Amino acid sequence: MKPPPLLLGATLLFWGWQSEFLVVGAILGAVLESARVIQTRWEFSDEDFSRVWTFCALLLLASALYAFTANEGPSSFGGLFSGANPVTTTRASSATARTAGAMMRWLPMIFFPFIAAQTFSTREAIPLTIISLIARRRWKKLTPADKASPQAQLSLHIGYPYFAATLFATTFHSAENNSFFWGLAGLLTWMLWAHQTRRVAPPVWIVLVALVLGLAFAGQRGIGGLAGYLQGRNAQWLTRFMRRNVDPSHSRTAIGQLGDIKTSGRIVIRLQPKPGSAPPEYLREASYRIFKSPGWFAGSSKDDFEIVAEDPPSSVSWPLVIGKTNSASVNIACYLDSTSTNGSPQGLLPLPTGSGRLENLPVFVLRKNSAGAVVAEGPGVVLFDAFFGPGLTMDAPPSVSPGSNDDLMVPENEQAALDAVIEELQLLDKPPAQVLPAVAGYFADKFTYSTWQGRDRGTPGTTPLSRFLRDSRKGHCEYFATATVLLLRQLKIPTRYAVGYSVHEPSGNGYVVRLSDAHAWCLVWNEARQTWVDFDTTPASWVAEEAKNRSPFRWLSDVWSRLTFEFSKFRWGQSKLRQYLLWIVVPGLVLLLYQIIFRRGRRRQAGQKTGPALFADWPGLDSEFYQLEKQIAGRGFPRKPSELWTEWLRRVAEPPALAGLQQPLRALLRLHYRYRFDPPGLSDADREALKRETQVCLESLNRVRPNAKSH
Repeated sequence: MKPPPLLLGATLLFWGWQSEFLVVGAILGAVLESARVIQTRWEFSDEDFSRVWTFCALLLLASALYAFTANEGPSSFGGLFSGANPVTTTRASSATARTAGAMMRWLPMIFFPFIAAQTFSTREAIPLTIISLIARRRWKKLTPADKASPQAQLSLHIGYPYFAATLFATTFHSAENNSFFWGLAGLLTWMLWAHQTRRVAPPVWIVLVALVLGLAFAGQRGIGGLAGYLQGRNAQWLTRFMRRNVDPSHSRTAIGQLGDIKTSGRIVIRLQPKPGSAPPEYLREASYRIFKSPGWFAGSSKDDFEIVAEDPPSSVSWPLVIGKTNSASVNIACYLDSTSTNGSPQGLLPLPTGSGRLENLPVFVLRKNSAGAVVAEGPGVVLFDAFFGPGLTMDAPPSVSPGSNDDLMVPENEQAALDAVIEELQLLDKPPAQVLPAVAGYFADKFTYSTWQGRDRGTPGTTPLSRFLRDSRKGHCEYFATATVLLLRQLKIPTRYAVGYSVHEPSGNGYVVRLSDAHAWCLVWNEARQTWVDFDTTPASWVAEEAKNRSPFRWLSDVWSRLTFEFSKFRWGQSKLRQYLLWIVVPGLVLLLYQIIFRRGRRRQAGQKTGPALFADWPGLDSEFYQLEKQIAGRGFPRKPSELWTEWLRRVAEPPALAGLQQPLRALLRLHYRYRFDPPGLSDADREALKRETQVCLESLNRVRPNAKSH
């Protein structure tokens, strides 16, 4: 049973509209419906259809792999293997759902070659054994006598299965209005009307269909509202776990949080230092000025973002510090894992200290603020070169206005503990050159790094930071960085709290940075050099302590992370994989089509060795016009590569001695074209005319002295 005319084309157009593949859907629909105008058909055998089905199955597998990697499947399941918990389980489930959704949306494209082969074949039905493994096994068990029975081989037209698959793919749409429901209702009504029974009068049939559609519309509105509510609640819950809590306006720390701080080994940044350049020690994302436990806030730099303009325009080159000469460079690959107000990916760029210019950065918008945060809006993954070095930075100097210097603010409830440390180290009235080494040595000698925080037993009413300084003397980098910033500020040294990543793990010729490498440190104002410098008091043992929690399955997570990265580059156009894919897929597709179309011809030629029969399946190759071409080429007028036949004949007729051959040659060329490419070929009279007129031209050519040369 075949679908009615234009139904498949309209369904593909509807799918393209709902799935945001409108152009693709229009093209696919036009190709299928063109079969009602184009009468050419091919005789595909069962083996030919089997090849097309195998091709579609492989395409489905490749699509599943691509969708899985593009939706963070490898990293999600890598986290599940390295440490199963509610968060990793939820991430894995979410990645699976996104992968399935993407695959379902692509079904009409994946199986289009099969429906196209059915549409343009001479067969009205395809054996079920081609697409069903069970039917194939049953067919093999039948005896030759059973196979000869007409009922043994079941066949079907795949038009309606493809129609159903396309409608199913359309359900994975992004539209939030009622267009999907009414489009689906219209297509189903169209299909049912084409096969309505005569036992029901058309008016009654229309009333029944309208009643069913009304009930369905009311039901889907109720279910849709419930699903939207649950989805919103689920999204709010997931956002607590899926992202690092880094924002240019504020950073929430884990200061005061009890228990163990779990970190992930997922790779988030890849670096490749340029020859002659050392890798940066830190990659900073943002810095903050005001501490309100347990978080840090941007303060005066919250709303002072400014646009960074490309220089020169459209050069993907972005100057961060005008006029700065950079001595080192590194290639950085990272993800933009947030979303802007217009729906585009955006995120903070992790940059080396002293970055002055970014090259080859393919983003739409780049903004920076006075605290050194750079926000990019562009593709989901970016690869760029960061040029950096000592000297000026994009960070604004400390404010000099009395009473408004965010870089010297210290909460009153923390001052008592800070004064006790200052008195212990005797730091009052000492210059920064002596204060900084003393503070670094103090934290290195008397404190330990720990991601575990037990229940405090300090003095009631004290803060988590003061208990860290006076009692426990152990904590993670956020404790050390916060305590150091406030301690230096208490000594009137301008300081800021910085967050980003530490770079320390080699990988091949470059380095990788994991979520577990997320770090916090200080920026101290150097009055003599008029710039901010990094100052880290977290004990160096923190890297080894984090490594103790390494999962034995991390290598598996790294493999998946690499695959995710490569496919993300492909997805966002940041690699040459698409070019390589074309070079691989296109020849394979051409070879497959060649086998499908011309294999029957090769079978007929089997056993025929030589002679004119070799041209039986290649009409026109025995045309006498080729003899004429050879004779003309021998007289100094060979046809150039890719030269049109008409242009070649124009060159041939340029010499006065050959001008009389122009019209006969053009007439012969028209006969040759018809004989070579026209499916009906030539009539007997025209075929004899081609032979006769070619002989006349050859005789005329022989009477002309060969004194012309090619141009």
